[in-house]
Amino acid sequence: VQLQAYGGGLVQAGGSLRLSCAASGRTFNGYNVAWFRQAPGTEREFVAAISWTGILTYYADSVKGRFTISGDNAKNTVFLQMNSLKGEDTADYYCAADDSRTTSTRLTGYRYWGQGTEVTVSS
Repeated sequence: VQLQAYGGGLVQAGGSLRLSCAASGRTFNGYNVAWFRQAPGTEREFVAAISWTGILTYYADSVKGRFTISGDNAKNTVFLQMNSLKGEDTADYYCAADDSRTTSTRLTGYRYWGQGTEVTVSS
C-alpha cells in the first residue's frame, strides 16, 4: 500500500490543523494506521494509531485530549485532527500502515510509510 500524507502548514499556537493520510494501491481495510512525528534533531516518535478494526485508538500522552485519529473508509483516508496546538507539536508528521493483527505504537510495527508533511506552530 502506498501512503500520502498532506495537510500540514503554519498555524498559531492554540489553533487547529487536520492532517490526512490517503492510501493508494490498496484500501486501508485490514490495516492499522498510525501517525508519527519527528522534530529537527530528535527521534521519530509515536503520536496516534487506529486499529485495523477501526474500533480502537491509541495516543501519546503528549497529545491525548487534543488530537483525534479517525478513518473514512469511503475516502480511503485516515485523519489526524489536531487542536490546541503548541509549539512543541512542530514537526514533520508521517503516516504509517501495517496489516498486523496487533496495533503497535512502535516504529518497527509499521511496514508502509508515507512522506512527511510539515507542521509548524508559531507562538
